[in-house]
Amino acid sequence: MAQQAMPVRRARLGRTFGPEPSSVSGVVLLLPAGDENSTRKPSPLLAAASVHALGRRLARAGRTEGLAAHVVHYRCRGWNGGEANLAHDAGWAADEVVRRYGDVPVCLVGFGMGGRAALHAGGHDAVNSVLAIAPWLPKEDAATPPEPVKQLAGRRVMVVHGTNDERVDPALSFRFAARAKKTNPDICRFEVHSDRHGLQQHRDEVHALAEDFVMGVLFGRAFARPVVDALAAPPPLGLRMPLASGFGRARSRRGV
Repeated sequence: MAQQAMPVRRARLGRTFGPEPSSVSGVVLLLPAGDENSTRKPSPLLAAASVHALGRRLARAGRTEGLAAHVVHYRCRGWNGGEANLAHDAGWAADEVVRRYGDVPVCLVGFGMGGRAALHAGGHDAVNSVLAIAPWLPKEDAATPPEPVKQLAGRRVMVVHGTNDERVDPALSFRFAARAKKTNPDICRFEVHSDRHGLQQHRDEVHALAEDFVMGVLFGRAFARPVVDALAAPPPLGLRMPLASGFGRARSRRGV
């Protein structure tokens, strides 16, 4: 059966969370989850469920720094094999940031299949960092090439994954991070013990970790000590860093 052609649509950026800064000095692009195969139009609720709470938090945290945070609205909801539609849309979004705001650093923050898109698009010239939360990664198969990692050289990368993820084997993100670490020392991975794919059980800690990473990579704020340790530790320690319960509570900006 011939593959169904994707309807003609355009990717777009959602409105900034909160007031748009008068002078933008850094941008977060939030990449929602998606499907492995689908040419259907993404549901707005799909993005709302996974990214809006974090987008609002990041916008508040970076308001005085000139942070603009946008959700990327894909052309369709599927990755679709070699078409890699979500990765192409993430790359388009980074181009659009350059067009709108000029030469400012960009952090890609992806969830699920959006995490895979963020990792693929991390090589864009404007991108200085990638945060992949419970990234959907394909099962390893000797007949198919492994997920690329060379595009992440020179970027700071963080992966966050629940140890009880029932949809995506967390071992896949560990092995991906281990391969990437060989060519890029600035990568770390946090494990959220007992949490599942949606990371709802420890959502506050995950969002605090995301805020700490994004404010550090975009604006040079000091990382919390666990993030410093994870980036510095050799494999496997820095790639299996446990996310402590209560992370981010009553912590100074310098981190201890």
